[in-house]
Amino acid sequence: MSWFCDVELGPPIEVFALTKQCTEDTFEQKVNLGVGAYRTNEGKPWVLPVVRAAEKALANDETLNKEYLPVLGIDAFSSAATRMLLGEESPALVENRAFGVQTLSGTGALRVGAEFLARNLGKTVFYYSSPTWENHKLVFKNGGFLEGREYRYWSEKTRGLDIDGFLEDLRNAPEGAVIILHACAHNPTGCDPTEEQWRQIAEVVKERKLFPFFDSAYQGFASGDLIKDAATVRYFVQQGFELFCAQSFAKNFGLYNERVGNLTVVLNNAELVAPVKSQITLVIRGMYSNPPSHGARIVSYVLSNPDLYNQWRDNIRTMSSRIIEMRKKLREALEVLGTPGDWTHITNQIGMFSYTGLNEIQSLHMVKKHHVYMLRSGRISMCGLTPSNVDYVAKAIYETLTTLS
Repeated sequence: MSWFCDVELGPPIEVFALTKQCTEDTFEQKVNLGVGAYRTNEGKPWVLPVVRAAEKALANDETLNKEYLPVLGIDAFSSAATRMLLGEESPALVENRAFGVQTLSGTGALRVGAEFLARNLGKTVFYYSSPTWENHKLVFKNGGFLEGREYRYWSEKTRGLDIDGFLEDLRNAPEGAVIILHACAHNPTGCDPTEEQWRQIAEVVKERKLFPFFDSAYQGFASGDLIKDAATVRYFVQQGFELFCAQSFAKNFGLYNERVGNLTVVLNNAELVAPVKSQITLVIRGMYSNPPSHGARIVSYVLSNPDLYNQWRDNIRTMSSRIIEMRKKLREALEVLGTPGDWTHITNQIGMFSYTGLNEIQSLHMVKKHHVYMLRSGRISMCGLTPSNVDYVAKAIYETLTTLS
């Protein structure tokens, strides 16, 4: 007899199972388009030069020790991260009604924010885009929310944003519901609203008294421009919204395994900062007590050093430019082959991921026949494309669509 005999086998996490399958594949031309991590033109992981420089400096700093951090983390880090998101002249910062909290990457920021909203504000309903990053649902449910609902986002017909469906679903949302919004480079579609569409979204969010919770996983990484990629969050702040924003430094600093994140909190009254901070402290204390230091110290060191900061901005431009170039090359290769369909969406999308338009059967065919590893949804990571494999991938897509139309 075991206490655990009734525990059911959980479903595999698709992207990690796909990576394992790819790693074990001996086919020489295999391509991993599943994992959401930057790769060089040679298909290799890249540790940013500024990260190497910061690590060397920190290793030589004899004043640093291994003592526990405060529950809310390194203040210099969270302050710098919040300024990076909101801008130095943000009215929320000038009026001392915004602050940041160090978390375990963007996922941790979402989890801490969700639990606070459920426990302290009594929030029970959250909305996420259809489709969205699959972990949003699990994180918010585990954080205490009772019901997750979808709002329409992706149109299979146009391979673009379904803004009418998006707005209609928000208009039908109950007052006070939490709406998860992707700040830029929507995961998994790579399809973002225009400035005008964001204004429409903000109007409905305000009209229905919804609470915006932004997920900012790609600031700077998406376009190469930190300000452009933060424009939507800054617009909402300027419009007077109270909001949360989960920031991740996995992509834009390449610190995937260091779990460096920040939860930015924007309130409408500076007097509310102390009580909100105190309750977030209790959430974290009961969850993981306090965060790790290494990755946060790297980010803080770079953001506070003008020379390294400028080098880092060059690094993120390098990454975003390579992805943009791969989008162009994939589209060109598909069009040269005469691949069925319109492929303009490949270059219209932005960021790490692309929703190709391939269905589940076609995506599985890509994996089984061509060893091109991609999600069942048709999502691919553009970072897995390189100058040496982009033509192979294009030919695989061509064969798949002409065989399984």
